[in-house]
Amino acid sequence: MTNSNKLKIFNDPIYGFIRIPSTLIFNLIEEPYFQRLRRISQMGLSYLVYPGAHHTRFHHALGCMHLMQHAIQVLRFKGVEISKEEEEGLLVAILLHDIGHGPFSHAMEHSIVEGISHEHISLLFMKALNKKFNGSLTLAIEIFQGVYSRGFLNQLMSSQLDMDRMDYLKRDSFYTGVAEGSINAERLIGMLNVVDNKLVVEEKGIYSVEKFLMARRFMYWQVYLHKTGLVAEQLLIRVLKRAKELLAKGEHLNCSEALLYFMEHKIDVHNFNATNLDKFSHLDDIDILSALKQWQYHGDFVLSTLCGMIINRKLLTIKLKNKSISHKKLKEHFTKIKELWKLSDEETAYFVFTGEISNRAYNIDKQNINILRKDGKLKDAAKASDHLNLKTLSKKVTKFYICYPKETV
Repeated sequence: MTNSNKLKIFNDPIYGFIRIPSTLIFNLIEEPYFQRLRRISQMGLSYLVYPGAHHTRFHHALGCMHLMQHAIQVLRFKGVEISKEEEEGLLVAILLHDIGHGPFSHAMEHSIVEGISHEHISLLFMKALNKKFNGSLTLAIEIFQGVYSRGFLNQLMSSQLDMDRMDYLKRDSFYTGVAEGSINAERLIGMLNVVDNKLVVEEKGIYSVEKFLMARRFMYWQVYLHKTGLVAEQLLIRVLKRAKELLAKGEHLNCSEALLYFMEHKIDVHNFNATNLDKFSHLDDIDILSALKQWQYHGDFVLSTLCGMIINRKLLTIKLKNKSISHKKLKEHFTKIKELWKLSDEETAYFVFTGEISNRAYNIDKQNINILRKDGKLKDAAKASDHLNLKTLSKKVTKFYICYPKETV
């Protein structure tokens, strides 16, 4: 293993130069497992809505590491002791926190493997790398899992005000051009402190926290849960479902070896072993796009139509409502398409369906954001704020949708 540290900086369009702080981190970035993130879109199919959203998980991981370096610097300046080992562990943990994402990030989280979160796969990748790097990632894994004794280190990496969220809001708003999602990460980080082993925000940072939560809510409804992105993701999920069905019936489908493996085998949490992990590491967006391009000419009407819809951005119509879609409405569209396209019920269900989405910008049931008042007392951000919106932001909002082909208009 090389100890060279030739490339010491990356030029990032958001933060400028990002410094690589150690040989271990340099070597981890060089690993094929990590380089694969260059081929995984950060925002799934959102580029069908926002043409600039072609940035990758690779960008995001480096950005998170950069913000973490800044946070460590701020906390040390305020007298919080963080050892060199803890610093490296924290930087490694945040660098690798998303290494387990599959093609198109969240869009296909449960389509390729069943019931396994990307966090679980990230942990498996980290454990595999830990063996290769002779135990150098042990502390990073403890921090990642939240079992390390100093809880605030895990909070910096995974909480409601962590470096991950700060980077993706800043980065995704930059690449989509949605200015309302932009946050002042430097200001937020500058307001962080630690009390009783917990991460807190100093009182003067309350407005920055409000802005952060408002930006997050805005990005969810305007970008992450945008109806066009949503319907494209649903089509992608249905493409894989149909492909699996056809393969199970003995049909032949052209696609990469890695994708075919996951199409033909049911991989879940019980059988996700080292072999499957290695095969998973060969999957990225290119496997899926290549399959879509080939399958749009397949003899199966359902598969070819679904693929053509994504490739040519001729998506289904999607209507978003505040109350659940009536059975009558669904049946109306269902019958129309079934008769028009001469399909069976099973086939029609690929094109006419309902679902729901929900979002809560601030979850008070989770690890909350504590504000450190001048008198030394801690108060939850929603209670400390004089801004009525924060109470609203902690409520869960659910919306319902119906999708159907444009021909029914």
